[in-house]
Amino acid sequence: MQSQNEERICELCKRKVPVTTVHHLTPREEGGTDMPTAHLCIPCHKQIHYLFTNVELVVLGLTTIKSLLLEPTIASYVKWIRKQPAATIPKSRKSRHVREARR
Repeated sequence: MQSQNEERICELCKRKVPVTTVHHLTPREEGGTDMPTAHLCIPCHKQIHYLFTNVELVVLGLTTIKSLLLEPTIASYVKWIRKQPAATIPKSRKSRHVREARR
């Protein structure tokens, strides 16, 4: 069990961060409830869901850390976020197609 002051590592950007969240690599609504998960920092987790719908994550095969890192928009984001302080949670907005898909 980790103590409250212990840092965690984001599996996507590899930064040491104060807190991570559980990301279902295959979204739960697409059948991933009992499938592998990854521990991601809040900014990385948000960015994935801001760029892609759950259906797109599956259809595009973005269901592993490796496949996410190979996707150009995620790769570019990871390159940028690695340079940011661990406590930084940048403001971001869902892409238009993700916002429209959720209506």
